[in-house]
Amino acid sequence: MKYLQPAAVFLLMVSIGMSISLPQFIANWRRLTPRSWLKLLAATFLLPPLLALALGALLPLGPAATAGLFLVAVAPGAPLMTRSVARKGFDMQMAASYQVWGAVLSPLLIPPLVAGGGWLYGREIWIPPLKLLAVIAEQQFLPLAMGMVLLRLAPAWSERLRQPLNLAGNALLTVAIVALLFKLGPALAQVSPWLAAAVLALATGCLFAVRLAFRADNSTVQTLSISNVNRHVGLALLMSGQHLHAQRAVPAIAAYALSAVLVMMIYARLAGRKPQKLT
Repeated sequence: MKYLQPAAVFLLMVSIGMSISLPQFIANWRRLTPRSWLKLLAATFLLPPLLALALGALLPLGPAATAGLFLVAVAPGAPLMTRSVARKGFDMQMAASYQVWGAVLSPLLIPPLVAGGGWLYGREIWIPPLKLLAVIAEQQFLPLAMGMVLLRLAPAWSERLRQPLNLAGNALLTVAIVALLFKLGPALAQVSPWLAAAVLALATGCLFAVRLAFRADNSTVQTLSISNVNRHVGLALLMSGQHLHAQRAVPAIAAYALSAVLVMMIYARLAGRKPQKLT
């Protein structure tokens, strides 16, 4: 499990990089105005943590569950977000641009957000930004850049290699997910009805945060909305264990991982998007 999941993520991120058009990737960064980026910043990094704290105050969750919700809420951009969003029929190029944008800002914004949340509960917590940057660079920047460079320098070879990498990565990921669910089984058994309601509310709130920020229903907003649901659960687990030493927060994080899949599936069906063909 220690090496299985990172290997799967690496292969799939390289495959994603080989599927991204660099001109389109850059164009998506330029498509939004500075005001739109500020709205997206609020919807991605500010509103979800505020919603998590509000749910903790309104529902009988307890400090540990609230901490788990908060950690998920401050960590956007799961490494495999781009591929999962594309499989649900949304714009993979926009999802990739959003993922990189969120990954760039995460080392800058997550430490003060977590410190602020800890301050509200009388705890001093500081996560070194460079440690976050190292994790994000290893999981996202490096393999994604490798795939994009390979596509640029050797397009024909990349086309042939993309499918085998995708198949191998998906096979490893399936095994890793089964192992992770088995490992988290005891944590999921501790999920109360209140916590189940809270994680569903948080996932739905992440989705509608983007919709409310832009007040539109076009392809770009739909893609950003569903991407915002898919928070970085792995990073939340890492922070809960290494920096907060709060193992009791794991049930909330694990429950969110399942609720996010449910909300994304429902939204994709309601939005009526046709799955993109991924090779």
